[in-house]
Amino acid sequence: MNDPLVIAGRIFSSRLLVGTGKYKDMAQTKEAIAASGAEIVTVALRRVNLADTGAESLQAAIPPEKYTYLPNSAGCFTAEEAVRTLRLARELGGWTLVKLEVIGDKLSLFPDVEETLKAAETLVKEGFEVMVYTNDDPISARKFEALGVAAIMPLAAPIGSGLGIQNPLNIEMIVKQSSVPILVDAGVGTASDAAIAMELGCDGVLMNTAIAEARDPVMMARAMKLAVESGRLAYLAGRMEKRTHASASSPQTGLISL
Repeated sequence: MNDPLVIAGRIFSSRLLVGTGKYKDMAQTKEAIAASGAEIVTVALRRVNLADTGAESLQAAIPPEKYTYLPNSAGCFTAEEAVRTLRLARELGGWTLVKLEVIGDKLSLFPDVEETLKAAETLVKEGFEVMVYTNDDPISARKFEALGVAAIMPLAAPIGSGLGIQNPLNIEMIVKQSSVPILVDAGVGTASDAAIAMELGCDGVLMNTAIAEARDPVMMARAMKLAVESGRLAYLAGRMEKRTHASASSPQTGLISL
């Protein structure tokens, strides 16, 4: 089926984006990402040295010639810090497609929307294609789209919580009002969560912990791949109408009289 994900004019066949952290070693990272079918991998610049190209480096295991790197500003708590971090990504490897996140609280890791808006405005003006991590507020999403971001990434639940989508109505509202791609980011715990996100109309799902901290990360990566694909198909197919009464599968007309 010809149903690509398009972000900032770039075309991808997979709607699953994955992180590169929390795995037990680089070999498992490589195997799980391959099993996920993901084409975009997000990398925290404050935790990974992208200038390292040695045999045990991330770039050796996950070659940027094969995968699209999405440098992010994880761990940044101010707009200034986030902008400086993502400018470094452009200097290091020419990356302009970036994931912006500005954290407002160390415990919940919820985004600081005000600081994120400031950073997004600066980065867009400087030519970055910004995929922005934010809360699940439709009003905030509208403001980010007005700034010209490439994609909006509302959280489903707190980062790394695995709680699944806590406010599906909010996510659905953001999807319906937006003309840029919407990708659920943070809070996915298992395959059904990913499928629900896609059934709500999201364009994709980004996850890390749900795969990396599974009992079998490689198997979970495969499950997530299939969940995203099936959720997308279900959304495009259009679910049946919900009813408050039964509706027999066999018709009541034309019955044989006994």
